[in-house]
Amino acid sequence: MAVEIQTIREQRSLGKAILNGLLCRCPNCGKGKVFSGYLKVADSCSNCGTKLSSARADDFPPYIAIFIVGHALVGWMLHAEMSGPVDPMFYVWTMIPLAIVLPLAMLPSIKGGVIGLQWANFMYGFDPDRADTSRSDV
Repeated sequence: MAVEIQTIREQRSLGKAILNGLLCRCPNCGKGKVFSGYLKVADSCSNCGTKLSSARADDFPPYIAIFIVGHALVGWMLHAEMSGPVDPMFYVWTMIPLAIVLPLAMLPSIKGGVIGLQWANFMYGFDPDRADTSRSDV
């Protein structure tokens, strides 16, 4: 009978990691920056040295941003329509710019939160017991 040896991992606070990520800070220490550019993930935390380059948020942050902004704008449009007649140019001058600017403003925080989620749950390259699964950007 084979005996499995299970290593005990330290517990990582999910809420703290996500909150640190939403603030674009290292999910581990909360002091270093997650990004080296607008959405470029830093190789490692400048404060604690946690490796961040293995994060794979992929398309999830844009989906979340579009979901949030879409619901907010549709709610606003419904309210405007129910309040009385609305000039179609109102939508051109307000909704279109907001539909572009709001997701772009939210994206770094949402991506940081997803990276915090991955770090807290030992996903992808954040699991020290697994081989490095980070991909190289070709």
